[in-house]
Amino acid sequence: MHRESIRDWLLITLATRYEEDPQQFVTLSKRTLDSSLARGMVAELRNQGYVQEQVRGVIRMTPRGYMEYRSESSLNFRETEAPAFVF
Repeated sequence: MHRESIRDWLLITLATRYEEDPQQFVTLSKRTLDSSLARGMVAELRNQGYVQEQVRGVIRMTPRGYMEYRSESSLNFRETEAPAFVF
């Protein structure tokens, strides 16, 4: 679960910055960089093509990553929605 929360936090942070300025990089805190889970998640997202890393700990979301994030977010939202009426 902790791994999933790190992934979610990274994706939300990067998506928010991407929406403000797709060219803007995010500098991860020292505490985040000291976490092997966080570094592993960045590496995984980078290998999937979802993030670009300028130098260690300085990352941004790629257009592919943003599109995947948006489709994943809308899918998760639809799955958690309860229908108001069932016929």
